[in-house]
Amino acid sequence: MTTLSDVWPLFDLRIRSPRLELRPVRDEDLPGVIDAALAGIHDPNVMPFSVPWTDAPREVLIRETAKHQWRIRTSVEPDNWTLNFVVRHKGIPIGIQDMTSRHFSITRSVTTGSWLSRDYQGQGLGKEMRAAVLLFAFDHLGAEVAESDAAVWNQASLGVSRSLGYQNSGIKRVVARPGELTEQQGVRLAREDFIRPAWNVRVEGLEAARRDLL
Repeated sequence: MTTLSDVWPLFDLRIRSPRLELRPVRDEDLPGVIDAALAGIHDPNVMPFSVPWTDAPREVLIRETAKHQWRIRTSVEPDNWTLNFVVRHKGIPIGIQDMTSRHFSITRSVTTGSWLSRDYQGQGLGKEMRAAVLLFAFDHLGAEVAESDAAVWNQASLGVSRSLGYQNSGIKRVVARPGELTEQQGVRLAREDFIRPAWNVRVEGLEAARRDLL
């Protein structure tokens, strides 16, 4: 009998760190992901994202979060992809860690972004989930460079980047909310500059991931 893993092999991908499990978002993860977002991610007086999706009314946020995850899934193809990992702590979805690449076979570069529910911030989990996906990218996919960005005032996110070895790579101006200018600090990490954690990840479903991504 055909299984869901036969239909979409990336569903078998797992990245496990000491406290977290990262896996591509499944439909059954959506309620927990949405609850984590609705619980709050940031001070509503400031917008850390270049797209202000957290400003949406509750019902809109619920539907658009689901639609976004479905769109991302259908766009995956070898060499050009975005992976949206649900981050689970003690079996509970607490955020999203994404990783994107375009023309990976040539650029060997990935871009990451993430969000973490406020109840789980300040515990080192944001750094752990970023380090986990970097270990996967560098050691299992063969990436050579990782990039990210954060609002210039978002010292928590930029602090995570610096602690892992990223260097500043320039500032860009974006309009996240209508009429509101935000400056985003870009950061770049070469594989040889990665400040590795004392632990390593355990990866499952790697061969399926290679076939679908590389």
